[in-house]
Amino acid sequence: MEPRSVNISPEWRQALSKEFESPYFDQLSLSLKQAKAEGKTIYPPGPLIFNAYDTVAPDAVKVVILGQDPYHNPGEAMGLSFSVPKGVKVPPSLKNIYKELATDLGCAVPNHGDLSSWANQGVFLLNAFLTVEKNNAGSHRNSGWHYFTDATIQYLSDHFEHIVFMLWGNFAKNKKVLINGAKHLILESAHPSPLAGNAFQGCKHFSKANSYLKAHGRNEINWQI
Repeated sequence: MEPRSVNISPEWRQALSKEFESPYFDQLSLSLKQAKAEGKTIYPPGPLIFNAYDTVAPDAVKVVILGQDPYHNPGEAMGLSFSVPKGVKVPPSLKNIYKELATDLGCAVPNHGDLSSWANQGVFLLNAFLTVEKNNAGSHRNSGWHYFTDATIQYLSDHFEHIVFMLWGNFAKNKKVLINGAKHLILESAHPSPLAGNAFQGCKHFSKANSYLKAHGRNEINWQI
């Protein structure tokens, strides 16, 4: 992954041009190439690393849902936080998200975990770390991705208005400092992981997001998968 030939949309390439030209990104690219040369399997597959960026242009972002790492089991990671391809078992955190959608908005629980329909409506499903080594959770947390994704959040906050940022769990909540709360809506809750018990349930983030978007003249999200 050479920085100048990264497979990312032109809009994001321009928006984050300083990041692509920075020393950390050169090092990040080199470390990924080295890992592959050593025979390590990296998720998601190369063309999907920037899937969230390629699906939602900067000026189309309405909602940001911040995750941490891509899924590290085979066939799961698809470059959209919390999302897995159709035919793959729905992960526990996503099951709890669906449960909240059902109680908050009356959404029927789908039989798959592909959240592409959200992304296609302007929901930016961003992981803080865009890659991971197979079967090794958190393996790329020191690779430099956080500089890139922090810059992404900061860019959205600085250049646009009326975006809903959903920060689930302490890791995501720590990104609050990057967001201008006077221009955007920041929603915080426990993580939907079963490890947090049922603390995520009842947050009503999805209805709150739609109310905010509607109040500011933006189209609401159809959360039904």
